[in-house]
Amino acid sequence: MGEGGVPGLPVVADMDPRRAHTALSLLADRRWWTLADLIRETAAPRRSVESLLAALSLERAGDGRFRLTPEQAERIAGALRTGHRPLEPADPVAHLLPEHAAVVERMDALIRRAPRGRHVLDHVAATPDTVVRRALLLGARFWLPGTRLLCVGDHDLTSLAVGMIHPDVETTVVDVDERILAYIDASAADLGLNVRTRWADLRLGLPPSAAGHADLAVTDPPYTAEGVGLFVARALEGLRDHAHGRVLLAYGASDRTPMLALKVQNALRDLNLVTEAVYPDFNRYFGAEAIGSAADLYLLRPTGKSLPAATARAERFSAAIYTQGPQAVESRAALRLTADDLADLRPGVLVGDWPKQVLPGVPRARLTTWLAKPYAATVRHAAVALPAGLEPALVRTLLATRAEHVRVFLAEPPDDLADAAALLRPVYELTAHGPVVDAVRTPPAPDDDAARVLRAIMDRAHGKIANAWRDQLIALHDGLTKRQARTVVADTAPWAHDVTPLELPAHRLRALPDAVRASLRAAAGVTAAAPAAG
Repeated sequence: MGEGGVPGLPVVADMDPRRAHTALSLLADRRWWTLADLIRETAAPRRSVESLLAALSLERAGDGRFRLTPEQAERIAGALRTGHRPLEPADPVAHLLPEHAAVVERMDALIRRAPRGRHVLDHVAATPDTVVRRALLLGARFWLPGTRLLCVGDHDLTSLAVGMIHPDVETTVVDVDERILAYIDASAADLGLNVRTRWADLRLGLPPSAAGHADLAVTDPPYTAEGVGLFVARALEGLRDHAHGRVLLAYGASDRTPMLALKVQNALRDLNLVTEAVYPDFNRYFGAEAIGSAADLYLLRPTGKSLPAATARAERFSAAIYTQGPQAVESRAALRLTADDLADLRPGVLVGDWPKQVLPGVPRARLTTWLAKPYAATVRHAAVALPAGLEPALVRTLLATRAEHVRVFLAEPPDDLADAAALLRPVYELTAHGPVVDAVRTPPAPDDDAARVLRAIMDRAHGKIANAWRDQLIALHDGLTKRQARTVVADTAPWAHDVTPLELPAHRLRALPDAVRASLRAAAGVTAAAPAAG
């Protein structure tokens, strides 16, 4: 600790002088502060704030709060009055925030009730005013009526803030966290917002209904170069017009680790993107104290070379994109797989990353290809290797095939096998032995119309649900026209439009059996009324 810059104001050698000045200004009026609040207000890394506080004379309350002693507060306040006062950079939409106070209040309640973040997914909740300011910036920067927005991950609930402020925007949320998707769907329904949800692990691909669909994309990805590169690449794949589309990226790094920020910016450079603007510290968070509970907001413009670069980036599949947990960049544990694991199965295809020495004559398929399109050959038995962290893809991996017997090798025993078994009951019976899951195809129920419709939908997991559903209703009800069947499906399950079973969130898959039964009743009513109408 020494003196410099403004006489009488202490500075920390490894702390940005401007952030130190802001912290001292806040402390000078002797309000009580918590460490988290001071970090978020100054956007300074936790270690820097702790170094500054360690050199100050503080009074401490029993609940963890602190403030300057009267003597030091007076000295610092005097130095501030006579010293240089740097101007605060203008927030591009702060002047718009007061008229949307009610939305901020509503978002505060929604964020408080939302599912708790998962540290293995690098979840940190943004503050309510942050997501509202994102929505306001979209409206200030772009012409939004009729616009389609893609949220590439949305633990922050940006989709709900956009829906409340810009009701004409059609928003699609893509996320791997089933809890978030269910919460967004329920909240959007309560609020009457135009928001739809899709399940996807972005490492395995963007949902077909989201590809080439949006005008704008927003993402707040894992803050690794691998995570930022992948999420932005998927955002680019989601744009329908690269000449006019834009990607808004939230990314933050500590003042202490410029090399990490450089790696991320190099990842953006590799995607051939133009950085049109960077709004420093635009995003604030509850947590992420290592980076000052703040992140910059990047406005990125694609070029003609961006989509090919995004496709190439996405093809470099890697399960390690997060900062912690089994999916962390530093954690690259591989499954230990041998031919003995398959001795009783005799698979016709090996899916995923298998050692070359394991059944070298058996065809292989990448996980991304397996989920993207039906496997070209008919196989009775299949073996799948799911790396650590990709366990949530178990249900979709099994839906992606009609094989009689599929064996899936996981890094750890599944902790939600009962839920997976319930979702897959129309097509598979599951058993598990440690981290190995066997799925055996069940025979169809010939005398159960609802089971027949469900089976047809889930047997065509790469196809659109509404199409298979419509065709089955027509087959079961003489006289039902294609248009009538399509209307029945749309009225019964509006969320089934333009979506495949592979991208349908789990809560929608759970609702599918009841929706099918309701559609059968509705179709019967239509055909029964047809003679009277004639």
